[in-house]
Amino acid sequence: MTHSASTPTPLAIGIDIGGTGIKGGIVDLSIGKLIGERVRIDTPQPATPAAVAEVVARIVAELDARGDAPGSGTPVGVTFPAIIHRGVARSAANVDKSWIGTDVDALFTEQLGRPVHVMNDADAAGLAEVHFGAGVGVDGTVLVITLGTGIGSALIHNGVLVPNLELGHLEIDSVIAEARASASARERDDLSWDEYAVRLQRFFSHVEFLFSPTLFIIGGGISKRADDYLPQLSIATPITTAKSKNNAGIVGAALQSALS
Repeated sequence: MTHSASTPTPLAIGIDIGGTGIKGGIVDLSIGKLIGERVRIDTPQPATPAAVAEVVARIVAELDARGDAPGSGTPVGVTFPAIIHRGVARSAANVDKSWIGTDVDALFTEQLGRPVHVMNDADAAGLAEVHFGAGVGVDGTVLVITLGTGIGSALIHNGVLVPNLELGHLEIDSVIAEARASASARERDDLSWDEYAVRLQRFFSHVEFLFSPTLFIIGGGISKRADDYLPQLSIATPITTAKSKNNAGIVGAALQSALS
């Protein structure tokens, strides 16, 4: 069973906002792939709402100018590194703290003059994976875990996203999980892959017990080195690596804009 019962608009624009760069592209939603090159502009410093909105508008304008762009009134999907509740940022990671409490949906909608749907960046990656990647056709609960500066997470149950699952902030053995098991923690503590696998084992065992997922999908840059640590993990749940790689945020955001 695949979970794409609703037929989204064939083309949509997705924007992925990160702490260092803002990327955008036109996505063919029938296959989950970008059409043409993506556009990237450095994240402004400080990354205030007004400054970021201006960069997003520049990227969308550049994409709109292409011959294969969707219609100018087509909704735009945007990822943001924060908890997003009904379009409002409730946290701010690697961007200016003035985002907290900002209605990001309204800000970007006004800036672009078209509907905008904002979502958490890990949620976007999760959505991309279950529709176009390693989670296609998987029933039950899929957990996408991104290992990077922190630990991002997305929970999708029977194709439906449950947003803002912050599993990196679970407290395990009196320590916040991402402080011990993120990719940056491995580098900070100069851990061997064997030592890092021990920490990941503790994290995944705990999450497995809490959620009993059907499948774990590992994302983030460190997923490229999965052979160095995944074989050492002993859990009952199947575990694999993400397929959508660096464009997951763009693809997931574009898909969400069409499904909203």
